[in-house]
Amino acid sequence: MANVKLTPSEKFVWQYINKNLQAIPTMSIVQLSEESNVSTATIVRTMKKMGYEGYTSFRHSLKQSKENLAEWNFEQIDVADKNIRRAIEKNEQETLLTIKQVDSSTIEDAVQKIKSSSKVIIFARGLSTYVAEEMMLKFHVLNKYCETYSDPNIIKIKSRELNKDDVVLFISLNGETEELIEASENCIKNEVTTITFTSAKHSPLAANSTLLFTGYKVPDSFIPEYEVKSRLPLSILTRIVSDAYAVRISDEFQS
Repeated sequence: MANVKLTPSEKFVWQYINKNLQAIPTMSIVQLSEESNVSTATIVRTMKKMGYEGYTSFRHSLKQSKENLAEWNFEQIDVADKNIRRAIEKNEQETLLTIKQVDSSTIEDAVQKIKSSSKVIIFARGLSTYVAEEMMLKFHVLNKYCETYSDPNIIKIKSRELNKDDVVLFISLNGETEELIEASENCIKNEVTTITFTSAKHSPLAANSTLLFTGYKVPDSFIPEYEVKSRLPLSILTRIVSDAYAVRISDEFQS
Protein backbone atom coordinates (compact mmCIF):
# COMPACT_ATOMS: atom_id res chain seq x y z
CA MET A 1 0.00 0.00 0.00
CA ALA A 2 3.07 2.21 -0.30
CA ASN A 3 1.73 3.98 -3.40
CA VAL A 4 -1.60 4.89 -1.81
CA LYS A 5 -2.17 8.63 -1.89
CA LEU A 6 -3.98 9.93 1.16
CA THR A 7 -5.20 13.45 1.78
CA PRO A 8 -3.90 15.13 4.93
CA SER A 9 -7.13 14.25 6.78
CA GLU A 10 -7.00 10.63 5.62
CA LYS A 11 -3.34 10.35 6.56
CA PHE A 12 -4.10 11.78 9.99
CA VAL A 13 -6.93 9.31 10.70
CA TRP A 14 -4.85 6.36 9.47
CA GLN A 15 -2.02 7.37 11.79
CA TYR A 16 -4.51 7.83 14.63
CA ILE A 17 -5.92 4.35 14.05
CA ASN A 18 -2.49 2.74 14.05
CA LYS A 19 -1.54 4.52 17.26
CA ASN A 20 -4.74 3.30 18.93
CA LEU A 21 -5.15 -0.19 17.46
CA GLN A 22 -6.02 -1.78 20.78
CA ALA A 23 -9.09 0.46 21.14
CA ILE A 24 -10.35 0.05 17.57
CA PRO A 25 -12.12 -3.33 17.97
CA THR A 26 -14.52 -1.82 20.53
CA MET A 27 -14.83 1.60 18.91
CA SER A 28 -17.70 2.40 16.52
CA ILE A 29 -17.14 4.59 13.48
CA VAL A 30 -19.00 7.42 15.23
CA GLN A 31 -16.77 7.14 18.29
CA LEU A 32 -13.66 7.09 16.11
CA SER A 33 -14.93 10.14 14.26
CA GLU A 34 -15.40 12.02 17.54
CA GLU A 35 -12.08 10.89 19.01
CA SER A 36 -10.01 11.68 15.92
CA ASN A 37 -12.02 14.78 14.99
CA VAL A 38 -12.57 13.71 11.38
CA SER A 39 -15.80 12.89 9.57
CA THR A 40 -17.14 9.36 9.19
CA ALA A 41 -16.96 9.88 5.41
CA THR A 42 -13.20 10.51 5.71
CA ILE A 43 -12.80 7.31 7.73
CA VAL A 44 -14.68 5.27 5.10
CA ARG A 45 -12.63 6.79 2.25
CA THR A 46 -9.43 6.03 4.11
CA MET A 47 -10.44 2.41 4.68
CA LYS A 48 -11.28 1.93 1.01
CA LYS A 49 -7.97 3.45 -0.10
CA MET A 50 -6.20 1.07 2.27
CA GLY A 51 -7.89 -1.93 0.68
CA TYR A 52 -10.91 -2.51 2.94
CA GLU A 53 -14.60 -2.36 2.07
CA GLY A 54 -15.16 0.01 4.98
CA TYR A 55 -14.53 0.54 8.67
CA THR A 56 -16.49 -2.56 9.70
CA SER A 57 -14.44 -4.70 7.35
CA PHE A 58 -11.24 -3.26 8.86
CA ARG A 59 -12.43 -4.07 12.39
CA HIS A 60 -13.20 -7.63 11.33
CA SER A 61 -9.73 -7.98 9.83
CA LEU A 62 -8.31 -7.04 13.24
CA LYS A 63 -10.62 -9.55 14.88
CA GLN A 64 -9.44 -12.33 12.57
CA SER A 65 -5.84 -11.70 13.59
CA LYS A 66 -6.59 -11.73 17.31
CA GLU A 67 -4.51 -14.88 17.84
CA ASN A 68 -1.52 -12.58 17.49
CA LEU A 69 -3.12 -9.97 19.74
CA ALA A 70 -4.37 -12.09 22.62
CA GLU A 71 -4.22 -9.23 25.08
CA TRP A 72 -6.82 -7.22 23.15
CA ASN A 73 -10.45 -7.23 24.22
CA PHE A 74 -12.80 -8.32 21.40
CA GLU A 75 -15.70 -9.19 23.67
CA GLN A 76 -17.75 -6.09 22.87
CA ILE A 77 -17.53 -6.52 19.11
CA ASP A 78 -18.56 -10.18 19.50
CA VAL A 79 -21.63 -9.14 21.50
CA ALA A 80 -22.51 -6.42 18.99
CA ASP A 81 -22.30 -8.85 16.09
CA LYS A 82 -24.46 -11.39 17.94
CA ASN A 83 -27.15 -8.82 18.70
CA ILE A 84 -27.19 -7.58 15.11
CA ARG A 85 -27.54 -11.16 13.91
CA ARG A 86 -30.53 -11.54 16.26
CA ALA A 87 -32.16 -8.50 14.64
CA ILE A 88 -31.57 -9.91 11.16
CA GLU A 89 -32.82 -13.36 12.12
CA LYS A 90 -35.96 -11.90 13.69
CA ASN A 91 -36.92 -10.18 10.45
CA GLU A 92 -36.03 -13.26 8.42
CA GLN A 93 -38.18 -15.45 10.67
CA GLU A 94 -41.20 -13.15 10.48
CA THR A 95 -40.91 -12.91 6.69
CA LEU A 96 -40.47 -16.61 5.93
CA LEU A 97 -43.05 -17.92 8.41
CA THR A 98 -45.60 -15.30 7.35
CA ILE A 99 -45.25 -16.26 3.68
CA LYS A 100 -45.46 -19.94 4.61
CA GLN A 101 -48.85 -19.37 6.24
CA VAL A 102 -50.42 -17.70 3.19
CA ASP A 103 -53.02 -19.77 1.35
CA SER A 104 -53.29 -19.18 -2.41
CA SER A 105 -57.03 -19.87 -2.53
CA THR A 106 -57.64 -17.23 0.15
CA ILE A 107 -55.61 -14.75 -1.89
CA GLU A 108 -57.75 -15.46 -4.95
CA ASP A 109 -60.96 -15.09 -2.95
CA ALA A 110 -59.77 -11.79 -1.48
CA VAL A 111 -58.77 -10.44 -4.90
CA GLN A 112 -62.15 -11.33 -6.42
CA LYS A 113 -64.03 -9.76 -3.49
CA ILE A 114 -62.01 -6.56 -3.79
CA LYS A 115 -62.42 -6.50 -7.56
CA SER A 116 -66.21 -6.89 -7.46
CA SER A 117 -66.77 -4.41 -4.62
CA SER A 118 -68.11 -0.91 -5.16
CA LYS A 119 -65.49 0.47 -2.76
CA VAL A 120 -62.76 -0.72 -0.43
CA ILE A 121 -62.71 0.55 3.16
CA ILE A 122 -59.63 0.01 5.32
CA PHE A 123 -59.85 0.27 9.11
CA ALA A 124 -56.63 0.38 11.15
CA ARG A 125 -55.30 1.89 14.36
CA GLY A 126 -51.87 2.88 15.71
CA LEU A 127 -48.81 1.92 13.71
CA SER A 128 -50.95 -0.30 11.49
CA THR A 129 -52.30 2.85 9.85
CA TYR A 130 -49.00 3.20 7.96
CA VAL A 131 -49.58 -0.23 6.42
CA ALA A 132 -53.16 0.80 5.59
CA GLU A 133 -52.06 4.03 3.90
CA GLU A 134 -49.57 2.19 1.70
CA MET A 135 -52.23 -0.31 0.63
CA MET A 136 -54.72 2.48 -0.09
CA LEU A 137 -52.13 4.23 -2.28
CA LYS A 138 -51.66 1.04 -4.33
CA PHE A 139 -55.42 0.70 -4.85
CA HIS A 140 -55.61 4.33 -5.96
CA VAL A 141 -52.82 3.74 -8.49
CA LEU A 142 -54.78 0.73 -9.75
CA ASN A 143 -57.91 2.89 -10.06
CA LYS A 144 -59.77 1.09 -7.28
CA TYR A 145 -61.79 3.39 -5.04
CA CYS A 146 -60.50 3.08 -1.48
CA GLU A 147 -60.85 4.93 1.83
CA THR A 148 -58.82 4.52 5.02
CA TYR A 149 -59.95 5.42 8.54
CA SER A 150 -58.00 5.36 11.80
CA ASP A 151 -60.08 7.54 14.13
CA PRO A 152 -61.99 5.26 16.56
CA ASN A 153 -65.26 7.21 16.44
CA ILE A 154 -65.25 7.51 12.67
CA ILE A 155 -64.52 3.78 12.37
CA LYS A 156 -67.58 2.97 14.49
CA ILE A 157 -69.86 5.33 12.54
CA LYS A 158 -68.60 4.41 9.06
CA SER A 159 -68.94 0.69 9.75
CA ARG A 160 -72.69 1.17 10.30
CA GLU A 161 -73.13 2.87 6.92
CA LEU A 162 -71.65 0.14 4.70
CA ASN A 163 -73.61 -2.21 2.46
CA LYS A 164 -73.22 -5.59 0.77
CA ASP A 165 -71.44 -4.11 -2.25
CA ASP A 166 -68.55 -2.85 -0.10
CA VAL A 167 -65.57 -4.76 1.25
CA VAL A 168 -63.81 -3.90 4.50
CA LEU A 169 -60.14 -4.58 5.20
CA PHE A 170 -59.07 -4.73 8.84
CA ILE A 171 -55.35 -4.34 9.60
CA SER A 172 -54.56 -5.13 13.23
CA LEU A 173 -51.53 -6.77 14.81
CA ASN A 174 -53.26 -8.27 17.86
CA GLY A 175 -56.88 -8.30 16.62
CA GLU A 176 -58.15 -7.02 19.96
CA THR A 177 -58.70 -3.31 19.32
CA GLU A 178 -62.15 -2.50 20.69
CA GLU A 179 -63.38 -0.18 17.93
CA LEU A 180 -62.22 -2.58 15.21
CA ILE A 181 -64.09 -5.44 16.85
CA GLU A 182 -67.22 -3.30 17.07
CA ALA A 183 -66.82 -2.34 13.41
CA SER A 184 -66.50 -6.00 12.43
CA GLU A 185 -69.72 -6.78 14.31
CA ASN A 186 -71.47 -4.00 12.41
CA CYS A 187 -70.20 -5.52 9.16
CA ILE A 188 -71.66 -8.89 10.11
CA LYS A 189 -75.05 -7.28 10.76
CA ASN A 190 -74.95 -5.54 7.36
CA GLU A 191 -73.62 -8.65 5.57
CA VAL A 192 -70.50 -6.82 4.49
CA THR A 193 -67.51 -8.93 3.41
CA THR A 194 -64.50 -8.41 5.68
CA ILE A 195 -60.86 -9.30 5.09
CA THR A 196 -58.56 -9.23 8.11
CA PHE A 197 -54.77 -9.01 8.24
CA THR A 198 -53.42 -9.88 11.68
CA SER A 199 -50.84 -11.92 13.58
CA ALA A 200 -53.46 -13.19 16.06
CA LYS A 201 -55.29 -16.12 14.50
CA HIS A 202 -57.56 -16.70 17.51
CA SER A 203 -58.41 -13.06 18.24
CA PRO A 204 -61.98 -11.67 18.35
CA LEU A 205 -61.39 -9.69 15.15
CA ALA A 206 -60.15 -12.80 13.34
CA ALA A 207 -63.23 -14.74 14.47
CA ASN A 208 -65.52 -12.12 12.90
CA SER A 209 -63.77 -12.13 9.52
CA THR A 210 -65.02 -13.47 6.21
CA LEU A 211 -61.46 -14.00 4.94
CA LEU A 212 -58.43 -14.17 7.20
CA PHE A 213 -54.71 -13.63 6.60
CA THR A 214 -52.48 -14.37 9.57
CA GLY A 215 -48.79 -13.55 9.77
CA TYR A 216 -46.10 -14.70 12.15
CA LYS A 217 -44.85 -12.24 14.77
CA VAL A 218 -41.77 -12.90 16.90
CA PRO A 219 -42.89 -12.73 20.57
CA ASP A 220 -40.10 -10.50 21.88
CA SER A 221 -39.34 -6.89 20.97
CA PHE A 222 -36.12 -4.88 21.02
CA ILE A 223 -38.11 -1.95 22.46
CA PRO A 224 -40.31 -3.73 25.04
CA GLU A 225 -41.23 -0.62 27.04
CA TYR A 226 -43.25 0.82 24.13
CA GLU A 227 -46.01 -0.54 21.88
CA VAL A 228 -43.94 -0.39 18.71
CA LYS A 229 -43.92 -4.06 17.78
CA SER A 230 -43.06 -4.94 14.21
CA ARG A 231 -45.80 -4.60 11.59
CA LEU A 232 -43.64 -6.50 9.11
CA PRO A 233 -46.06 -9.49 8.95
CA LEU A 234 -48.92 -7.11 8.14
CA SER A 235 -46.86 -5.35 5.47
CA ILE A 236 -46.01 -8.66 3.84
CA LEU A 237 -49.62 -9.89 3.82
CA THR A 238 -51.09 -6.67 2.48
CA ARG A 239 -48.39 -6.43 -0.16
CA ILE A 240 -49.12 -9.96 -1.35
CA VAL A 241 -52.83 -9.21 -1.71
CA SER A 242 -52.36 -5.84 -3.40
CA ASP A 243 -49.76 -7.32 -5.77
CA ALA A 244 -52.09 -10.24 -6.56
CA TYR A 245 -54.87 -7.74 -7.28
CA ALA A 246 -52.54 -5.85 -9.64
CA VAL A 247 -51.72 -9.12 -11.44
CA ARG A 248 -55.42 -9.96 -11.95
CA ILE A 249 -56.19 -6.47 -13.24
CA SER A 250 -53.26 -6.73 -15.64
CA ASP A 251 -54.37 -10.16 -16.84
CA GLU A 252 -57.86 -8.85 -17.64
CA PHE A 253 -56.46 -5.83 -19.44
CA GLN A 254 -54.29 -8.00 -21.68
CA SER A 255 -57.00 -10.58 -22.47
